[in-house]
Amino acid sequence: MSAVEKPAEDLAALVEKTAETVAGSLGKAKTAIGAVIFGQEEVIERVLVTIISGGHGLLVGVPGLAKTKLVETLGTVLGLDARRVQFTPDLMPSDIIGTEILDETASGKRAFRFVKGPVFAQLLMADEINRASPRTQSALLQAMQEYHVTVAGERHDLPRPFHVLATQNPIEQEGTYPLPEAQLDRFLMQIDVNYPDRDAERKMLIGTTGIDEAKAKNALQAEDLLAAQRLVRRLPVGDKVVEAILDIVRSARPGEKGIGEKLAWGPGPRASQSLMLATRARALIDGRLAPSVDDVAALAEPILKHRMALTFAARADGDTINSVIAKLIERLG
Repeated sequence: MSAVEKPAEDLAALVEKTAETVAGSLGKAKTAIGAVIFGQEEVIERVLVTIISGGHGLLVGVPGLAKTKLVETLGTVLGLDARRVQFTPDLMPSDIIGTEILDETASGKRAFRFVKGPVFAQLLMADEINRASPRTQSALLQAMQEYHVTVAGERHDLPRPFHVLATQNPIEQEGTYPLPEAQLDRFLMQIDVNYPDRDAERKMLIGTTGIDEAKAKNALQAEDLLAAQRLVRRLPVGDKVVEAILDIVRSARPGEKGIGEKLAWGPGPRASQSLMLATRARALIDGRLAPSVDDVAALAEPILKHRMALTFAARADGDTINSVIAKLIERLG
């Protein structure tokens, strides 16, 4: 064995040992969230995958499905400083990122002081983000991508980790401003929050209307989360998984024969990057050291659906984004 091979083996052993510890911690976090949020196991998994991947999530669901409660619970369980902003048409960019105020000392000297807005949190909930004006929505763009904001020409770094979980109501669209494609692409995945099944709703009914309501318990600290995010980027990915990611993303673009002819626009390279990180994160949460093609199939829909649009002809034929992605997944075998 050469001197070059030995460190590689030692590194692989270290990654494996660290992965086992991190996977155990993430399993505890998932259980802790599930003790408070009933009947949304898939949503919980996808939100955790989003955060462990270092990305932002868009939660879409009708009112009353515990989206706000989920974000509050995540803040407690993951040990993050969580804040919530209710987006409204009169919300200004300064209400999110902060503003400068003029201070005057006892001696009469004046100077501007920056007052941080709610974006300076580790976990920010942007509630009903599509109700704010495009100008206010765009205030999050720099923060979500660059992890800093600029006010009066001065840069202000955001805390790490930093994640945005935005919500949208898919029913009431009057008075809303649909997110532009550039901002949608900043979200690692779109997570649909559906109604719970009967058994889960029964459990919820009993568990949330009594004297003792379940409380979220801390399972991780911010430092643990950062360590998990670093580990995700070190997990090995097989060639078969890489090719599956490339196949499904590239097939979801206009111009490709077959399904591509139904699309007005499709996912860019950021979708491939998101899918690569998300499959690793899902494997780690499940206690596996490498992702599989099954992970690609499981995460393709939430990662691609908000990065695609059908042509008018495809919509007229009854096609939907979900049905198109389902056909792409079938091709993976």
